[in-house]
This record gives sequence, structure tokens and C-alpha cells, in this order.
Amino acid sequence: MLGMCRGRRKFLAASLALLFIPALTWLYLSVGSFQVKPLPLSPLEAQSSMPVGSAGERQALELRVRAVEEENRALRRELSRPPKSPSARLPNSGHHGNQSRTHSEEGTGDNEGQKAAVVGNSSDCVQQPVVDKCETIHVAIVCAGYNASRDVVTLVKSVLFHRRNPLHFHFITDAIAQQILSSLFHTWMVPAVRVDFYDADELKSEVSWIPNKHYSGIYGLMKLVLTKTLPPDLQRVIVLDTDITFATDIAELWAVFHKFKGQQVLGLVENQSDWYLGNLWKNHRPWPALGRGFNTGVILLLLDRLRKLRWEQMWRLTAERELMSMLSTSLADQDIFNAVIKQNPFLVHQLPCFWNVQLSDHTRSEKCYKDVSDLKVIHWNSPKKLRVKNKHVEFFRNLYLTFLEYDGNLLRRELFGCPSEADHNSENLQKTLSELDEDDPCYEFRRERYTVHRTHLYFLHYEYEPSSDNTDVTLVAQLSMDRLQMLEAICKHWEGPISLALYLSDAEAQQFLRYAQGSEVLMSRGNVGYHIVYKEGQFYPVNLLRNVAMQQVNTPYMFLSDIDFLPMYGLYEYLRKSVVQLDMANTKKALVVPAFETLRYRLSYPKSKAELLSQLDMGTLFTFRYHVWTKGHAPTNFAKWRTATTPYRVQWEADFEPYVMVRRDSPEYDRRFVGFGWNKVAHIMELDAQEYEFVVLPNAYMIHMPHAPSFDITKFRSNKQYRVCLKTLKEEFQQNMSRRYGFAALKYMTAENNS
Repeated sequence: MLGMCRGRRKFLAASLALLFIPALTWLYLSVGSFQVKPLPLSPLEAQSSMPVGSAGERQALELRVRAVEEENRALRRELSRPPKSPSARLPNSGHHGNQSRTHSEEGTGDNEGQKAAVVGNSSDCVQQPVVDKCETIHVAIVCAGYNASRDVVTLVKSVLFHRRNPLHFHFITDAIAQQILSSLFHTWMVPAVRVDFYDADELKSEVSWIPNKHYSGIYGLMKLVLTKTLPPDLQRVIVLDTDITFATDIAELWAVFHKFKGQQVLGLVENQSDWYLGNLWKNHRPWPALGRGFNTGVILLLLDRLRKLRWEQMWRLTAERELMSMLSTSLADQDIFNAVIKQNPFLVHQLPCFWNVQLSDHTRSEKCYKDVSDLKVIHWNSPKKLRVKNKHVEFFRNLYLTFLEYDGNLLRRELFGCPSEADHNSENLQKTLSELDEDDPCYEFRRERYTVHRTHLYFLHYEYEPSSDNTDVTLVAQLSMDRLQMLEAICKHWEGPISLALYLSDAEAQQFLRYAQGSEVLMSRGNVGYHIVYKEGQFYPVNLLRNVAMQQVNTPYMFLSDIDFLPMYGLYEYLRKSVVQLDMANTKKALVVPAFETLRYRLSYPKSKAELLSQLDMGTLFTFRYHVWTKGHAPTNFAKWRTATTPYRVQWEADFEPYVMVRRDSPEYDRRFVGFGWNKVAHIMELDAQEYEFVVLPNAYMIHMPHAPSFDITKFRSNKQYRVCLKTLKEEFQQNMSRRYGFAALKYMTAENNS
């Protein structure tokens, strides 16, 4: 398309010349003494001008006319030839044999010149993509830790939002980031996206010898070893920092590879601060750089050519030499990249500034663009992030917040017309869903069981090492946005580790983040794991949430609670002692913590069992749900508990749903139960089927705090079809139990029929 457009422009110019030149010649010869300024018709115009009307001038004009006519004849010959294929293969074309179109205009390396060529010309011909429709674009990102993992999601959203090509992400991660991102992408199930991980710990020895003052630590040096880290058959890659936001299709950046010429192997944007000029403060001594130097937040790497140039040896020798006088790096890999470029300027292809608008401290980015609508990539490379000063910062912040809160489920759209690698998980899911009867009145309930919810594990920093005595216990619970106010209270009552699954939208996840970061209580606790399960569908997936929280427990035991219960003070230590006393390690026991409730929003929480019994007698407290669902906790035998001083065993009964502490290897909750009804009952039934003993702890208790009714219980009470479907699911679950556990499980069906 680009060649055709250029051809049309040349043809039009030639046509005008054919008409215009003879007319001009005739006019000149007819009007001998008429003074006219020569027109710039050809490069020959550079010759010195002669007086009008002289013989020399007539001769010069005739020479120009003949030259233009010769150019026109050559142009007509070129136009008469068949057009060349626009898909000639470049030597540095993509990974796995992807084809890419050639670009006939080489980059000049001039920042403003390139910007004018791309932005200043609004012609569709100039802006046609030079990347094949189904060519895979490769992106490498170094990501380590909890906060960086959260940041990279916003970057990925901005890339996915604009992209029209298959993507292959290469993440260089520590163990934390790999766990978080592998779970996120596995549950995100974005078509035409492949993700590979590379262990950063294996690379540390390559760069650990370099002293580094940058806040990114050793991970800020990992980009230097990408030629060794990434697959040897990968020939080019876009390398991005985690604090990047895209405002355009990443294919436009991928297309810039076609502008590399000669020995250019690095595509970089000029640094937009005076850092490398060394005039920011007294005695400021930066690493050597070419002019202002280059920023490494966005890099185009021609990996195959870098390997041939022995990149590893090149940067190592440069770093060793400079460290003799500099002693350490201040900007991590960026200092070393710039030192190499200083010695070898031919390596770099300078990208237009809009590919990396740097909102750093002391930024001069405002000088590199005229209109914010032209910008392609925003780089929040200041530790201040969104608080950085810039006259367009509100525009940039709004762009960032758009992707921060954007519903990631909308990015699961297919790329039509491009074959993609078979995703067996997706195929199996589609097959299962296709087997469901859409005319079934309970179809939505059945479908929810198989819905894959995006899951972001450890949304906030988590730091906890289980005790060495193998008695540690994690409190497990789940919640939505309307129960957020319970978090601080629970943290005050339970000092041990906590695993929470939060059911939130993308926007609510950011509200939760602001809430948590503004809470001294929550920020003082490193042993609380917050796992975001993103909203999808019309039901609250209560048992999926419980399972997510359970799967992240890293202690031998877990206390399965609900978010609207406050455990008694000291329950954590009491449960740990009970582990030893009741030989939990060698027996299958479920320790029951008796549940009570209050109707008062302000309660003087009882400090002891004696104080609780006093409030129970005064009517300040009640046994949980005694007035609406007695069967749920009746087997706990509260009358016996009042006087008990030692643990006692109770038998399972229909609809029993106590809160229990169990071993970490206990069965998960059944996902078919969503919203309100039978979600805990089914779990306790399965514990009984697996021959767990239910043992009530005599000095343990928990209290349910009042709150507005949930949306799900309202649906249960008002929607007859909801109740019919719940009954159907119960019957199917009981039948499954009898098939799984045999004759002994028939008692569950009998008990249900007799209840």
C-alpha cells in the first residue's frame, strides 16, 4: 500500500510537469522581456541564476526542461512494470517464522524529523501498518515482587486494549511475581496471548557484581542479559518497564524495527531530563552518555545482531572500566547501556520521543511534543509516579486510571482471522459449557460452576514464615466490597496469618487498594494475603472464593471462618495449643469453634467465656441463627458447652454447618453452590464422609456482627426459581456423594428426607 501511494504521488507530479513545463516555455519565448523568477523544478536549480532574457538563461532553461522530460520518461517506464511484493522477508523478521512487510524509508535517527514524518503527515498512505496481521509481537518485561506484579497488570491491559496482533510475553521474574502472574494469565484466558517465565534468581550471578544504588535493586540490571536469557531463535523483542502505559497499538512500535539500518541494534528514546548532562546539583557526576543519553524504559532489541556483536562481552568490559571510577550505577542498566552507546554510537536507532514520554523528576518531556494526542507511550519513571509535576499530568493520570480500573474481562476478545495455538483448558471449558442445556431453568447455576474468574493472588505485599513447630493456623475468609469495614476489626482480634479472597471489580480493587494503604492497622500486618477474584456473572461465587483463599494457605492448619465473624481474643494461640493436645497431625479432626451473634452494632466484646455467658444470659448475645436456622449449629450442643472444660465430640446431623479448624489437606468446597444456601453444609457433609471427627473446643468462641442482608439472601427469599434450583443442586450433590463414598453416604439422603 505504501509503495502504491508513493507511485500515485510520483505519477501526479509527472503529469503536472508534462503540462506545466511546455506552457512555461512557450510563455517565456513569447514574452521576451517579461521578468519571471525561475521555479525550483529540479536539483539543477542550485546552479547560479542568470539575467532574464540572456542567451545563457535560455540555454539553462532548455537544459532543465530536457532533464525533467528525461525524469518523466524514466518514471513512465517504472510505472509500466508490475508492482513488487510488499512482503519481502527481512533478515531480522519475527520469531517462529512470522512474516513482516518491508519499510522503504530508513530512520534518520533524528527525533523531531521522525516525529514530523509520522505525526505531521495525516496521509493514510504514510500511516499504513507495516506489520502482518497475524505476526506475533514479542514483549519482554522484568518483574519482581508484589507491587511490580500489580503495576504490570495495568501495562498489559493498555497493550491488550489497543493490540490487533498475537502477543508473546516474556517475563523475567522472581518466585513471587511468577506465582502471581502465572495464576493471573491462566485464569484470564486471553486468546492469542502466550506467556513464558524466566527465573531471575538464575540470572543474579550475571549482574550481582555490579554495585547499584537504584531503587529497583538487582532486578534493574536484568535487561543487560536478555540476549542470554531469551530463546536463541528469538530475533527481536520490545523491552518494557512495568511503569509504562500504552496509548496506541504496540504493532506501531514493532514496525519501527524496519527502520533500523547499518549496525543499529538498539531502539531508544532520548533521556528527557538533564541527568546525564551533570548539572542537576553540585558535584553531580553521572555515567558517560551521548548528549542527554537514552532512557531504557522502552527498548527495541535486535537480539540476533546483538549476539553476533558479542553484546555480553561488550557491556561487561564497559561496565568494568567505568566502575573503576564511578564505583556504582545510579540508574541501573540505563547507565551501562549509555556508556556502551557513548563508545559505539552506531548501535543506537533514536526513536521519536512520543514512544517514551518520561514523567520523571526534572523531566523536560513537555518540550518534545506539541499535542498530547500524538503521544504513544507514557512512562511513569519517577518514584512519585502519579504525583509527578507536568502541565499535562491530569491527562496522563486519567489515561493511566482508565486502564487501572478497566474491566479486564472485556480484553478476552478473539483475534479473528489468525490461527492460534490450541489452549486445552479453553477447549475443555468450551466443550463442557456446550454440553449444558441452555433451556434448563437452572442453566445459570450450572454454568457458574465452570466460570473461570480472573484471579490476582497477593494483591498487596505479603511476608510471613510459618513457625517451625508445625502448629501454625491461618484464618480463611472471603468478602465483597460491602464487608470491607470488617478487615481492621478481624486483624485486631486475630494476630496470626490470614488468607482472604475478595470478590471485586477492577475499579473496586483500586478502591480497596486505597483503603488498605490508608489503614495503619492493615499496613502494619505483613501476614495477610489478599487475593482478588474479579467479578463475572450474576452470582456470588462463595465456594470458589473460599477455595482460592484455602489454596494460598501456607500453614499446616486453617480456621475456616466468615468475614462477618470476630474471633475471640487469643483464639489463634488457643487453636495452636489444641493442635498439640488433640494430636491433629495424626488424626482427622475438625475442631468446632462455637458461633454466637449480636444484634448490636456496638458490642463490648467479651474478654472471656465467663463474660460471654453473662451476656448470653442478659440477652446481649445469642447462639448463632437460633431464631431462623436452628439446625445449622444445634449439634454443637451449646448447653453442654456452657459447662464443658474439656473438648467433646459431636455427631454430624443434617444441615450442620459449624466453623471449624482443619488440616490444610482437607477437601475443598463444592463450586456448584453459589450465592446463598448450602455452601458450608455440603462441605461439612464431605468432611463427615471422609470420617473427620467433629470436636467442640470448650473455651473457644466467635461472634457474628450485624450487617445489612446480602443481595444473595434477598434473591433466595424472593425468587422461587432460585429455591427450586438450590434444591435440585442439593439432590445432585447427595447423589454424587453416594457414588463417591459408597453405602455409608446413603445416610445423608436419608437424613435429608427425614428433616
